[in-house]
Amino acid sequence: MITKTIEIEDLVRDYPFSVRYLMEKGIKCIACGEPIWGTLEEAALEKGFDGTAIQSFVDEMNQIAQSGDSVNNQTKAKISPTRLDL
Repeated sequence: MITKTIEIEDLVRDYPFSVRYLMEKGIKCIACGEPIWGTLEEAALEKGFDGTAIQSFVDEMNQIAQSGDSVNNQTKAKISPTRLDL
């Protein structure tokens, strides 16, 4: 289950669709190649989102994960120590 306290590394590993989803919401640093440490909430706050928006992200991503939406699950992400390959 996705929560606002999920670590970014865990989010993209366990829910590959989240990379595209968050990039579409304006949290593009997930695929920039720099290691990201911290939680979904911290990344969203850094980009200027408030608690309501963050909860909306969590709810929507959990809905996608539960629906097994094949279009959104097509993105496969691999995490390496130096970069994120899409």
